[in-house]
Amino acid sequence: MISPNRPWAKRRGPGEYCPGGSPPERCRRSLPPSGGTAQEAVARSAGAAVDGVPDMAVPHELLRTYPLTAPTTAPCRRDPIGFPSRMLLSLIVIAVSASIWVWRKRRARPSAAQLAAEGWLPPERQNAERSFADHEAVAVVAALERGDWQPAAQALEATGTDWERRSALAGIIGEEAAKDDVWLRAWQTALPDDPGAALVRAEAKVAVAWQIRGTAWAKDTTAEQFAGFHRVLEEAREDFARAVALAAPGDPTPYAAAIPLYKGTGASHEEMRKLWAEITSRAPYHFGAHSGALSYWFPRWRGSEELALEFAWTAARTVPPGNLMTMLPLQYWYHHLDDDAPDVAYRSVHLTAMVDATLMDVAACRPGHPWLADARHLLAYVLTKQERYAEAVEQFRLLDGWIGAAPWTHYAKPEVAFCGYRDIAIIGARQANR
Repeated sequence: MISPNRPWAKRRGPGEYCPGGSPPERCRRSLPPSGGTAQEAVARSAGAAVDGVPDMAVPHELLRTYPLTAPTTAPCRRDPIGFPSRMLLSLIVIAVSASIWVWRKRRARPSAAQLAAEGWLPPERQNAERSFADHEAVAVVAALERGDWQPAAQALEATGTDWERRSALAGIIGEEAAKDDVWLRAWQTALPDDPGAALVRAEAKVAVAWQIRGTAWAKDTTAEQFAGFHRVLEEAREDFARAVALAAPGDPTPYAAAIPLYKGTGASHEEMRKLWAEITSRAPYHFGAHSGALSYWFPRWRGSEELALEFAWTAARTVPPGNLMTMLPLQYWYHHLDDDAPDVAYRSVHLTAMVDATLMDVAACRPGHPWLADARHLLAYVLTKQERYAEAVEQFRLLDGWIGAAPWTHYAKPEVAFCGYRDIAIIGARQANR
């Protein structure tokens, strides 16, 4: 795998890997003992006892390396070159090889001017707020920053029965309300029974709660953070009840938006399954809800590895193509195995099958699906790790400029991480075509 100097790369834990999964101490191979007959040498190499004394076993493939005759001694001859000269020659060969390798790497790496000429954007022009060119959402957020809530209300109303889009847009608007809700209060004053405003208020309350808690592990979260987190979530229950009461009978959005509430308050499996029934009875293929529910079943939240994988694979195997459910097993793999995985793990048959299934799902998905770009972002990352550079470049080309999705948002500098992996894929694709 191409491995340039990447200060943004995720840290890998120390590890030692042996063929066949053997522990490190068994990777050391013993050489056949010198002396004795050919039969004794073969017996020792196979681990048999010679004269009643067992010997260390040597892997079977090494038996072909050594002659089946007893070794003979030869007279010692003086080295005509000399050890210092041979050492110097070896160092020269190593230095020349390294220089050629560096020269090739520099030649392969495109310059910023070359990337710009090909239409690729630099890090400073990557938008880390949106995962794709969602111009409607950008315009709505700009209006909210000016205190104008009407474009948000109109956009939510225009979603109709596109529940995926309604959920995504309500989440974006709710995040803005969590920063400043002056315009939201004005909206509810003007339209007190508007289902969109009620939904946004519930979304905002949950967003505030998670801001209070933070994203650290439980052991690194203070008691004050937990207390504020649970207090605000309990307050949000009333907001969700009102959002459900005002929503259209077939609208799953307020139920789907409540998943983080259930996850944060530690709702029981029975309570979660009741909520899930409300969602799927209205929108059985709602990917946003499936993705949120998967995190509820994660081992670090309210589930286990078995329950999370059962949930992910059931959806992936039963939902028709084009709904992105094949992304769920890939999401689980990324969140639980990616950080410590060796390079060879990315080329495993299991992960390759998951990626191939997601690629077919993406190809069948409607262009306007609000989660399509998120699937492409994760695919671009994993395809690069798998050294499937040409396929990765196809995804990066469709995403360049809009990077507000995992895995890039898990880095301190998303734009640097995105461009780093993108450039690796570009280089790898070019080298493969030579």
